[in-house]
Amino acid sequence: EDQMKTYLLLILLLLPMGIEPIRQTGPPPPNIVLIISDDHGWRDYGFMGHPQIRTPRLDKLAAQSLVFPRGYVPTSLCSPSLASMITGLYPHQHLITGNDPPAPPGGKQGNWRNHPQYLADWNEMRASITRLPLLPALLNKKGYASLQTGKWWMGNYASAGFTEGMTHGDKARGGRHGDDGLEIGRKTMQPIFDFIDRSKAQSKPFLVWYAPMLPHSPHTAPQRLIDMYKDKAPDIETARYRASVEWFDETCGRLLDHLDRQGLAENTIVLYVADNGWIQGPKADAQSLRSKRTPYEAGIRTPIMIRWPGRVKPRRTNDLASSLDFMPTLLAAAGIDPPKDLPGLNLLDEKALRSRKTLYGAIFTHDAVDIRRPASNLMTRWVIDGDWKLLVPVPGKANEEQPQKIELYRISTDPDERDDLAGRESSRVAQL
Repeated sequence: EDQMKTYLLLILLLLPMGIEPIRQTGPPPPNIVLIISDDHGWRDYGFMGHPQIRTPRLDKLAAQSLVFPRGYVPTSLCSPSLASMITGLYPHQHLITGNDPPAPPGGKQGNWRNHPQYLADWNEMRASITRLPLLPALLNKKGYASLQTGKWWMGNYASAGFTEGMTHGDKARGGRHGDDGLEIGRKTMQPIFDFIDRSKAQSKPFLVWYAPMLPHSPHTAPQRLIDMYKDKAPDIETARYRASVEWFDETCGRLLDHLDRQGLAENTIVLYVADNGWIQGPKADAQSLRSKRTPYEAGIRTPIMIRWPGRVKPRRTNDLASSLDFMPTLLAAAGIDPPKDLPGLNLLDEKALRSRKTLYGAIFTHDAVDIRRPASNLMTRWVIDGDWKLLVPVPGKANEEQPQKIELYRISTDPDERDDLAGRESSRVAQL
């Protein structure tokens, strides 16, 4: 009773001075967990209909989420794909079109990775996104803590505004695409658990970037999982890949379980995507023909899903979605005005989604030809308009992984893109 009297007296004293007690207005901003798988075929999930691959934890997440089976990334290579997620921009806008800069004078011989020109280009590429508004940095202004783990090509985690991270990015110590961060999922989940617990203790909203190098090669899943697939797969390398998908699924389950244990799931947005697609063949490392690094569905397509309990109704939709949509979606959810002229949409804006019928993207060289001129690295452009998809290669630039001529597919009935209709649909080709 005495404390209440003291509090009321303070209010009476402060109000004439124009000072009001701090009040919580509205619900707290949501926590955000980004789950990004690596080299993962778009149909290689239970909820996407694969007859053998088991993904029970992602299946459960899908049942709780708004699911876009027709999700896409703007390009099918990891570094530019990830850069687009964190900037909300196309590769030609943020300038990260490939994984690596051009080979130094003299080519890839000797100690070429430490050539001064190569190092200068490397550093310039990595620094290019720091001139842009980035998701972690924007969230930090709202009071978010943020953690980077897993794949990360942009140097030190702090370069994007992450408050904590695993990737040092020091090229002299082997920094390239994640360094110490690549232990996440494969060796440990503890850095994420510790970060979530600290953020909860500090009453801070948080962003987790969980981008493990899974199911990416080397496909070194636990033997118990490989044994489950080896008698059903066409070859041992396919069995190893499928086992690595399930291994990744298990790690997602551990992360989601930790949110539940900490009582955080209700106010946490979980957003899932793969950085690019994959087709596994009989050779040990990869057979990515018509998948990774190509404009075909097996390269650029990925399921996208969003779970936000009580705010997003679980369902599947045939609307088109893109990883370019992450920035406007998450910033809107956090109550932050997005940067101007972002090409993506808020995935929770049903009216905007229904009105969108078209997506665009492009495929570039793995190693840049010119780090300042994206067009010099371009190999193929693609556009999806409703059920139709057009592929337009750059004459003289397409390699064996790219289409050699203009190709047109009706992907609603031909998702494997085997029936090229360009010769029979000339007016549609011209329109697209």
